[in-house]
Amino acid sequence: MPEIHAVATLTSKGQLTVPKSIRQALGVGTGGKVAFDLRGDEVVVTRAEDEQADPAISAFLGLLEADIRAGRRIQSLPEDLALALLAQVGHAVNVDEDIDGEVAL
Repeated sequence: MPEIHAVATLTSKGQLTVPKSIRQALGVGTGGKVAFDLRGDEVVVTRAEDEQADPAISAFLGLLEADIRAGRRIQSLPEDLALALLAQVGHAVNVDEDIDGEVAL
């Protein structure tokens, strides 16, 4: 993500217009949503995720993002795993379908 510094003016009604450069960088268009997170004395603005997102996945992605930002525990996927994942892109999955064989959890 490019570093962009932009300033917005708060209206008397407490409204802001998100600067165009920020909207473009976040990929937010008309009707899109942004989230505001207060972190210490900073406000971080991000594109709002789908409200129906799985909270466990959101928490995992947050941990992953923190590791990436800190440069910790980051490795590339093994090539065979990456290729297997790419091969599944676009395939429909029925989560209610019975599983064949044994499953160990």
